[in-house]
Amino acid sequence: MKKAAFFAIAFFIGLMASCIHNGQNKPEEKKVTDTIIQEAPTEPVDTIPDIPAINAILDSSVIFTAEDTLWHEDYLFASYPIPDTVKARMDGLSMKENPYISYDQLRYLTVFHYDFDSLVQKGELVCNQSIAHDLLCVFRDLFAAQYPICSIRLVDDFDADDETSMQANNTSCFNYRTVPGSSGLSQHALGRAIDVNPLQNPYIKGSHVYPATATEYIDRTKDFPHKIDKDDLCYKVFASYGFTWGGYWRDRDYQHFVKRR
Repeated sequence: MKKAAFFAIAFFIGLMASCIHNGQNKPEEKKVTDTIIQEAPTEPVDTIPDIPAINAILDSSVIFTAEDTLWHEDYLFASYPIPDTVKARMDGLSMKENPYISYDQLRYLTVFHYDFDSLVQKGELVCNQSIAHDLLCVFRDLFAAQYPICSIRLVDDFDADDETSMQANNTSCFNYRTVPGSSGLSQHALGRAIDVNPLQNPYIKGSHVYPATATEYIDRTKDFPHKIDKDDLCYKVFASYGFTWGGYWRDRDYQHFVKRR
């Protein structure tokens, strides 16, 4: 979405709400000199997230204020407190009643990515507030490098079923659930872990493969598209922001990046 169209939507909604919304100017662009960009503007700006539930937002004339924003050219990467429209999608699915995590500790991210057809797509994530800025930086850097990611949607679009989301090759973060094959709470349940292109990068625990449809990608000595390894840009960008990769673990989790803090 171009910046002019972005603020045109904000102005239109402001009129519907009988108030004038004055958006801030785009932060001064920084020249991209390397694939991994550590420095980025972090000033909050008033804006409206372009998300799959945008019609509900337009209908209610709600204007969200981003807590954290990054730009790559005309593309905005932003973090918000969880909007009510997103809470409605999550309740009873990815967010279950629990004593460990609340909506106040989570953030809603809107990002851009290139899909497997090299087309620009808008994605959305829910993550822990503590890693929200890091994830904005990661996805901004991957987008700047045109790194392909099949899909970035909330796991709630798959009824919060992790296997279904993985089989659809969907990249996702928060989901209050246990680790597959165990009773232990996953780092995904705290919003501190993210799985990227999970079909080509399965989680292997003994004789079990997650997703079950990823058996052709178990042999990591083979060369195939979208494989994450230590030489892959995805691994390098996540590692540069302090994430740990599950590909080094005893139970190999090639899709998995986690940051505990």
